[in-house]
Amino acid sequence: MKLQPIYILASAIMIMAFASCKKDLLKTNTDPNAVSVDVFDPNNMLTTTQLMYTGSSDNAIEVEETEIQGAGCMIQHWASTSGYFFGDKYIGASTSGGWGSFFDHAYTYQVKNVVDLYTTTTGKSQYKNLHQIARIMKAMIFERITDVYGDVPYFKAGLAYHQSIYFPPYDKQQDIYTDLLKEVSQATDSLDANADKPIGDLFYSGDVAKWKRFGNTLLLRMAMRLTKVDPTTAQTYVKKVQGLTMASNDDNAIVAHGTNDPLTINRIYRGIGEDGSIQLSGQISQIFINTLKNSNDPRLAVLSYIYTPDFAPGDDPSGGSAAPADQIGLPNGYDGGNTIHGIINYHGDADNPPYLGNTNLYSRPSPIIFNATAPTLVLTYAESELLLADAAKRWGSVVDATTHYNKGVLAAITMLSAYGDAGTISGGDAQTYLTANPYNDANGLQLINTQYWIATFFNEYEAWCNWRRTSTTANPNGYPALLPVTYPGSQSPGVIPRRMFYSTVDKQVNPANYNIAVARLTGGDKITSRMWWDAP
Repeated sequence: MKLQPIYILASAIMIMAFASCKKDLLKTNTDPNAVSVDVFDPNNMLTTTQLMYTGSSDNAIEVEETEIQGAGCMIQHWASTSGYFFGDKYIGASTSGGWGSFFDHAYTYQVKNVVDLYTTTTGKSQYKNLHQIARIMKAMIFERITDVYGDVPYFKAGLAYHQSIYFPPYDKQQDIYTDLLKEVSQATDSLDANADKPIGDLFYSGDVAKWKRFGNTLLLRMAMRLTKVDPTTAQTYVKKVQGLTMASNDDNAIVAHGTNDPLTINRIYRGIGEDGSIQLSGQISQIFINTLKNSNDPRLAVLSYIYTPDFAPGDDPSGGSAAPADQIGLPNGYDGGNTIHGIINYHGDADNPPYLGNTNLYSRPSPIIFNATAPTLVLTYAESELLLADAAKRWGSVVDATTHYNKGVLAAITMLSAYGDAGTISGGDAQTYLTANPYNDANGLQLINTQYWIATFFNEYEAWCNWRRTSTTANPNGYPALLPVTYPGSQSPGVIPRRMFYSTVDKQVNPANYNIAVARLTGGDKITSRMWWDAP
C-alpha cells in the first residue's frame, strides 16, 4: 500500500480560516487581496476535508471524547476505571459534553469544508471528478453523523455561508439514508477516467479507478446498515456493487500522518495519547484481548502492549511486552474506588486474573499502531469482503459467504502492514490463523461480524454501528456477543447504548429544530432510544 504523506499544511490552514467566515461579514468588510471561493483551487479543499474526517484541528477533542471514551468503550474495544470514559459505564447526563462533542466538531470541521467543496465544484466541467468525489465524501461524513445521533441536520446543513441558513432543521434518518444511497450511487457511476485527476487527494492521489471501488464499497456499507429495517433496498444495492468493490488491500483508503505537526498527526494519538490520557486511564477491554488470545490471533502482538509497572506519560515504552501470553484486558464496568463496583474488588476467574493492583499491567494499544505518525485506515478491503460475506449468508450471492469470509480475514490481518514493518504479518501466518478458525455456516453471522469487530479496532464508530446492526430482539447482545454493564448512575443500565445524546450546544442555539427532532424519538433524547435503521 502506497501512503501519501501530508505536506499541504498552509492550504489546510487557509481553507479552515475561509470556512469559518460568515457571509454578512464578507459583504461589509471585504479584503480585495483575501482568498475567496471564486479564486481558491478547490483541490486543496479536498485535502482539508479528508484530514478533518480523521479528527478536527481542535486537538481532535471529539475523537478522544466521543469516539474513544464513548463508542470505543461501548463496543468493548476499550475499558477504563476513569469517569471520563463515559462509554465504559454509560454514565454522564445529556448535559455532559462528551456525548455531543462529535456533533459539534463534525459540523464545524467536516460538514462546513465538504459543503464548500461540493458547492464550489458544482457545474464546473474542469472539476467533474472532483465534484463527484465531493459528493462521495459528503455522503460518508453525513453517514457517520446520522449513525451516531439519528435524525440530524442534513439537506440544509453547512449552508450558512452560501445561503445564510444558520439554524438548519433536523432531517429524518430514513430520508437522509435514501439520499445518501442515491448520491453515492450517482457520483460513483459519474466518475470519468477521461476527466480531471484531482490533486491533493490523500486517499488515492487522484486515481479515479480506485475512487470508483471506494464509492461502491461505501455504497455497500450504507446498504448493509438497512438489513433490519429495509432488507429489500439493502439487497438491491448489494447486487449493484457485486464485483465493483475494493479488490485488495491496495485499494484501502488511508490517510498517512507523515509529520509530528499538531495539525497533521494521527488524530487518535493527538486526542488521547499526546496529553497522556491513554497512559493514565485507558486500557484495552478484556473481551477484546481474550477473543484474540483464545484464537491465537497473530494481530494481538501488533495491536496490544503491556507497559512497565512504573510507566508514565512521556517515558520510552520499550521494556514492556508485546508477547501475546502477557496481554491482559481490563474488564468493563469498574471504577477505581473500593466499592462493589471498584476494580480493586474484581476477583476474576479461571480465564481472567483478578485485579493486578496497577493499571499499567493491563494491555494498551501498541506503540506500533498508536503513535503520532501512524496512518488512519478510513475504509478497507477487509470491511468490504466481510460485509459481502454477511450479505451472502443472509441472501445468497454470486460468490458464497465462505469465499468472502476467507478474503476478509486474510485482508484484515495483512492490512496491518500499513503500520510499517513492525505491523506486518506474513501471509503464511494469516493463513495459519484462518485454517484454525474457518468459516462455519451454522454460526456464520457471528463469525463474520466478530471478524468485522476485530478489523475495525480504532474505527470505533463503525464497530459500534455494525454491532447495533447485528443486535436484534432475538439476539440482543449482537455479534460479537457483548455483555452490557450495570453501574450506579448509568443512563442505560444493563443495555449497551443505541445512540448518543445530541449536542448541548445545538440544543441551546437551535432549540426549535432540536425539539422537533427529539419529539420524533421514542423516549426522547436518550441513549436507549433507537434510530430508524436500528430497529429491534
